[in-house]
Amino acid sequence: MIHASRLFSDLAVGDVAKITRVVTPDDLYVFAHVSGNLNPANLPGTARDDDDMAASAPSMWIGSLFSAVLGNLLPGPGTMYEAQTLRFHARAHVGDLLTITVRVVELRAPGTVVLETKVERDGELIADGAAEVLAPTMRAVTDDSQLPALTVQRHRHVARLLAACEHLPAMPTAVVAPDEENALLGALAGAREKLIVPILLGDAAKIRAIAASCGADLTGVAIEDLPSHDAAAARAVELVHEGKATAVMKGNLHTDELLRPIVKSQGGLRIGRRISHVFVMDAPSLPELLLVTDAAINIAPTLEEKVDIVQNAIDLGIALGIACPKVGILSAVETVNPKIQSTLDAAALSKMSERGQIHGGVVDGPLAMDNALSLSAARTKGLHSLVAGRADILVAPNLEAGNILAKELTYAAQAQGAGLVLGAKVPVLLTSRADDEGARLFSCAVAVLYAHWQATGESAVKPVASPASPPEAAR
Repeated sequence: MIHASRLFSDLAVGDVAKITRVVTPDDLYVFAHVSGNLNPANLPGTARDDDDMAASAPSMWIGSLFSAVLGNLLPGPGTMYEAQTLRFHARAHVGDLLTITVRVVELRAPGTVVLETKVERDGELIADGAAEVLAPTMRAVTDDSQLPALTVQRHRHVARLLAACEHLPAMPTAVVAPDEENALLGALAGAREKLIVPILLGDAAKIRAIAASCGADLTGVAIEDLPSHDAAAARAVELVHEGKATAVMKGNLHTDELLRPIVKSQGGLRIGRRISHVFVMDAPSLPELLLVTDAAINIAPTLEEKVDIVQNAIDLGIALGIACPKVGILSAVETVNPKIQSTLDAAALSKMSERGQIHGGVVDGPLAMDNALSLSAARTKGLHSLVAGRADILVAPNLEAGNILAKELTYAAQAQGAGLVLGAKVPVLLTSRADDEGARLFSCAVAVLYAHWQATGESAVKPVASPASPPEAAR
């Protein structure tokens, strides 16, 4: 938006300007960083039961909103503050639509302007006062589109899922080849948070050397000395069959080395459904968790295989507290094109969902990436469905597309990701070897919640009601 300044000679008593502003969680996080005010009453997720809506906006943040009107509209660019009085009458909270108004009440030559200032919510007075400013002495124009965008990095869904695991039993977990720092520390972090009871499988001398180099304590941790990665992976499967492990965790080895004994038709961990992988992504720029499948196992899945891939992801979504997951089947376009196989598969999967061949969620496709996640993009293209613009799960047409998407979310959108293999006898925690301790800990939490859902049929995660987005609330 373009803003033009008004000189002292342009102003008259009674001139009014106003803006509206929705209080968002990110506003409060940014203000906390800038001001150093860490009062939990003003921070989303800390005021009451991790509820963003319970956080009240800091009073001085409310007062700062007058600057937006004075500096942009009245008098506009070039305005300089001289004084401001404030009195606060009520509290504003996340989700509130505020109206900020300034009105000229006095003009003092040669250039001082006195303005009445107030903030209201649905006619209720939140704050008022008076501002004294120096009007611009030269005409100026500014464009607020030139202001750099800010992304607040926070992974509130990771914290929410970890909290949901607090009263669930830790899973005995066969950790395969934790002979690298991130792999070992990730397993130990899971133990520290009482998510898993690790059984370390691999070169015992190397594991102990890694622990010593990073100061990790292996007291009380079971270690089985095995001569190779292949032997460690095979032993993990044996521990599951013996009932000594209820999960398998990837360490510092290739995915195909880990999965080879798991997917064997004789003696493996198959249970009839196609084995597939799901990334659970918590991206600061997205309001909810996003599941991406399959980005690690099935290279070019057939339609029949995609049915199991979709069902596996829906089951995990339900386990993570998404009551009815919305599944977007991705392609390059959002219309069926006989020359693009992924659009035909998407249309078939959508119809199969309608007929009950896929259950527990809502499936729609084909969808391009933009109209799977952006409601405005979906509306622009005339798409009207429960999934378009609101997808909880994205199903990639092949492994290449899924892997690129997941890594883009991790490295370009600062997402924290968990990786889980589904369709086996037990959850298999599968992350990239480059993933840090946080990703492995997140994967432990996801595995615990999935195992709880498998055992009980109920999710341990409380559903979260999302507040209206700012544009919707403003309307």
